[in-house]
Amino acid sequence: MSDEESAPYRPRPWALIALGILLVGGTAFAIGRFSTFGGAEPGPNAADVGFARDMQVHHAQAVEMAMIEYRATSDEELRLISYDIATAQAQQSGQMFGWIVNWGLPQRGSDPLMAWMAEDGGHDHGGSTGEPASEDELRAEMGMASDAELDELRAATGAEQDCLFTELMIRHHTGAIEMVDAIQRLGGDPIVLRTAEGMAESQEREIQALESVRARLACD
Repeated sequence: MSDEESAPYRPRPWALIALGILLVGGTAFAIGRFSTFGGAEPGPNAADVGFARDMQVHHAQAVEMAMIEYRATSDEELRLISYDIATAQAQQSGQMFGWIVNWGLPQRGSDPLMAWMAEDGGHDHGGSTGEPASEDELRAEMGMASDAELDELRAATGAEQDCLFTELMIRHHTGAIEMVDAIQRLGGDPIVLRTAEGMAESQEREIQALESVRARLACD
């Protein structure tokens, strides 16, 4: 293992001075609301809109899990990681909320989760019986935790909770990266594409950090 891989996780500097998740999210909403005014960027396509809607749902659970861990863990590295995840994803959620407001569209559409990802034929989100997938099944395909897993995370303590958090968050981030891969193929709005690329880069780094923590805690 290289020195870089074994080094303790260090959060992005801005995360350490954030005043709180609500402030970050509110600021990001304002940025998203006004960032395209006066520009000549093309409008969004269906994939851009679907990504912005679905990723808000996805991010909301990441913030929830990160705050459960942040409040409970005694592992300093995981406190830093969970804080960074919560603040970063709250900021991004506010930005995506602002996009949709700016586009003059409702925050929730009538399509099921991930319907926009099927446009290239690469994702068939059918249920296990061949019927349309339920929302719970679609959330699982997105890497999201079930209600039972969230209850388990809340109830766990100590190393058990730390290991469960890292497991759930790695799966969650992996699902987000798959969504970014899809928007890179299907999206058309340059701001959406740039933001999505940044999401993937940060979440890949966090996956590496979480895997390092799992090794340190002997989670497996």
